[in-house]
Amino acid sequence: MKGAMVPLQESKRIVNIDILRGLAILGIFLVNMPSFHSPLLYIDGAKRWAGGWDGILYRFSDIVAQASFYPLFAFLFGFGAIILAVRSEEKGISFPLLYMKRLSFLLILGCIHAFFIWHGDILINYAVFGFALLFFYKMKGRNLILLGSVCYVLPFAILGSLFLIMGTFDKEGMAITTDSAMMKQSLEVYQSGTFTELMSQRALDWYMVNNPLNAIILFLSIFPFFLMGAGVAKQGFLQNPTQYKRQLKAISIVSLLLGMSIKMLPYVTVYHFGTIFVQDYLGGPLLTIFYITAITLLAERAGASRLLHPLSYIGRMSMSNYLFQSMVCTGIFYSYGLGLYGSVSYTTGFVFLIALFCLQILLSLLWMGLYEYGPVEYIWRFFTYGKKPVMRREGPVKKKCK
Repeated sequence: MKGAMVPLQESKRIVNIDILRGLAILGIFLVNMPSFHSPLLYIDGAKRWAGGWDGILYRFSDIVAQASFYPLFAFLFGFGAIILAVRSEEKGISFPLLYMKRLSFLLILGCIHAFFIWHGDILINYAVFGFALLFFYKMKGRNLILLGSVCYVLPFAILGSLFLIMGTFDKEGMAITTDSAMMKQSLEVYQSGTFTELMSQRALDWYMVNNPLNAIILFLSIFPFFLMGAGVAKQGFLQNPTQYKRQLKAISIVSLLLGMSIKMLPYVTVYHFGTIFVQDYLGGPLLTIFYITAITLLAERAGASRLLHPLSYIGRMSMSNYLFQSMVCTGIFYSYGLGLYGSVSYTTGFVFLIALFCLQILLSLLWMGLYEYGPVEYIWRFFTYGKKPVMRREGPVKKKCK
């Protein structure tokens, strides 16, 4: 494989990356929760939850989580692909074949998730876009980072500037609107609809986000982070953080200051589509970079590493935990469960989210004490390699951190 490839330091690398995966699962849950219990797809959340604790918590989630964690997950997706490529090469296995089998399973899982559980699935996009990575993964690490950065920044800087200019001249035309008809339909179906009606509504909601026009934006917002994650894996920045400590610290500080400034833009200037677009597509990824660098540096410190370590249990079975959140939340809010869709405040949803995530940490800790893989990860690995992995742990789980 072309390009520098840093040898894996198994114990340190795994815990750092798994902590980041666990953080990504928490962040994605923060973003997804209001869509689990409300028709957020068709309303303006800032107007719906404008005051009190609802307003505070909505803005908190919007600033620290919105558009910052799906890039993190995409970054880790590309990072993991290179790790898999290295291990495949070491074992004499064809990486492209192995990777295509892995993506095929992810695509099947995503379709089940999107159309039978919850419309806000990210797995289909990651699976489909992941095939394109096969054309780039042999590039040098620095070139992957550069290509990914240019492919992301260039289109979104141009679009963001254009929307801000449009917003200056036509504030009403750039205002966030509510689709009352679709909002009402969502409320009726998810509150009391039949399973067939739910299936139809899920498909409609999924298409609203993943139609051909939006698919271009989705690709441009996700695939570049595959490239950047792959490049960082090849360069070894996260595997050897001590070596790059000064650079990582500088990047962390700059990305935090810039990211927070841009993420607060709609709330300190004018609230319209242009400022929200810039907030999400430019501010969001800057905070992603902050989370990556900050967690990597903190994991090098003994006290911080112990504090963050519970997230690694979530991260080691991230797919199982991601799907678990969808199944539990739709089971509570949809008609085939408690039918609470549309009747829960943002604050109630937020508190429930924290409680459920804490439960997931406990369940993940207990599960990983007994088994090598999460339940979905086990099936995924079986599908990929064509043979049953060793599931049962022979001894107690080892804490892989300082």
